[in-house]
Amino acid sequence: MLLELSIKDFAIIEKLDASFRQGMTVLTGETGAGKSIIIDAVGLLAGGRGSVDFVRTGADKAVLQGVFDIAEIANTKTVLEELGIEPTNDLVITRELLKTGRSVCRVNGTIVNLNSLKKIGQTLIDIHGQNEHQELMDSDKHLRLLEQFDYAAVADTKQRYQAAFKAYTKLNRRLNQSLKNEHEWNQRVDMLQFQVDEIKAANLIEGEDEELEKRRDQLVNFQSISDALAASFQVLESEEGVSATDQIGNVMQEMQGIADYDEEYEQIADEVQNAYYSLEDVTNRVRSAIDSMEWNPAELDEVEQRLETIRQLKKKYGNSITEILKYLSRIENELAEMTGAGQNLDDLAVEVEKRLQETKQLGTQLTNLRQKMALKLEQAVRDQLAGLYMEKTQFKVQFNSKKVPELDGLDSVEFLIQPNPGEDLKPLAKIASGGELSRIMLALKTIFARNEGVTSIIFDEVDTGVSGRVAQAIADKIHEISNHSQVLCISHLPQVAARADYQLHVAKKVVKGRTMTNLTALDDEGRVNEIAKMLAGVDLTKLSLEHARELLQMEHEQA
Repeated sequence: MLLELSIKDFAIIEKLDASFRQGMTVLTGETGAGKSIIIDAVGLLAGGRGSVDFVRTGADKAVLQGVFDIAEIANTKTVLEELGIEPTNDLVITRELLKTGRSVCRVNGTIVNLNSLKKIGQTLIDIHGQNEHQELMDSDKHLRLLEQFDYAAVADTKQRYQAAFKAYTKLNRRLNQSLKNEHEWNQRVDMLQFQVDEIKAANLIEGEDEELEKRRDQLVNFQSISDALAASFQVLESEEGVSATDQIGNVMQEMQGIADYDEEYEQIADEVQNAYYSLEDVTNRVRSAIDSMEWNPAELDEVEQRLETIRQLKKKYGNSITEILKYLSRIENELAEMTGAGQNLDDLAVEVEKRLQETKQLGTQLTNLRQKMALKLEQAVRDQLAGLYMEKTQFKVQFNSKKVPELDGLDSVEFLIQPNPGEDLKPLAKIASGGELSRIMLALKTIFARNEGVTSIIFDEVDTGVSGRVAQAIADKIHEISNHSQVLCISHLPQVAARADYQLHVAKKVVKGRTMTNLTALDDEGRVNEIAKMLAGVDLTKLSLEHARELLQMEHEQA
């Protein structure tokens, strides 16, 4: 719920701080005092569209701040986590409207854009004003309102229907695209098949190109390698004269003969011995290399041809054998999708029809659940309207079948009303008066408030155009809603003001040629005086004061 509200340099408000509590709070005061401006400020904190016109004349910017208690509001915390904002029990929203037209929004100190602020605000505040009946007038919104009545009853079926619808839509789109581009489809299949065959025919092995390049270098330089090995072996193990190995062996024997006379000689003898054995090993390896040398003129051609095959494949499909093989895997999957079971055009059409029937079957189940829900909603609305002195009014949820399935289902919904006996049920938008719309909206809000999970509901003069017992009934409904959500309302009706748990008085005055708005929390006596003015006008009379006290006492006893 909204705990604190701070407004600075906003419209005619220079500075205003207000605290709010759970329950029903009413804002009263003369027309033009600034009550709706306060509600506008709350709306901007919830992501409403700002304007430079809101900045107080002479100021550089307007600053709005609200503190909300979201300890038990899971929806808000979920949205905050999705936006990467650490949720805390006290949520602080700050918004600055600059004279330049810029708007800066912060949530718990983190700057967010307007769309993110709106997502958060939708879980915090629900504002209804004199022009907020448009949702009731728009039949496109009626299905959402119906499901809001008891969403848990349709949630599982709706999710399964929408999953089936999306699968059907995706497959149907593929079929339509295939039929439209059948020639291109066949060309693509042929091309993919050719590429798969070409790459597979090469029997590529990762790393073989590096080995082939190494072997090619050996074959190209065969004579140089052969001569170098022969010359090296001649020096290492010569049959004419003393070989390098023999000479090192002689050095080793001489040094071993004097090793006992000095540690330095012993160390030299060991190192020469190591060198002798290493040289022997090298000699054996050179001998083995010479023995394995074999010139095959045809092998070089084979290696060159293999490397050329790999080079051509790299040119077409990737810079390495690894990339070529990855590309092969990808096009094999695509080819399988395009030519596999159920994916030729005839089979694809059969599969699309199958998915369509599944979608319709689930859609029918969803419609049946909605129709059962509609019967309960109709009765609930009639019960609420009876409490608002519209007991003869008939309310009906009409279902209209759609020609083709859509994401929301197989049907649309429209609310119908019969305000007077003997008339036909007609669309709500065509026959309901302003007062009737206010009461219907309150009836629906009373029903939905328990399930919405919104922390604060604001009513901005929704009681305009009613009086007497209807006004009292509206006051009772608004208070009933406050049992489930914090309610802030602007009203000129004494019945509504008296029914509230708390009353704030909004007044304006001119100081040094500037209009300023003040907000005062009224005590019991202040409420008596203010409600008396609402009853009798500016001049207070003994009778109006007594009437105000009586009205407050009645509401207190009723509470």
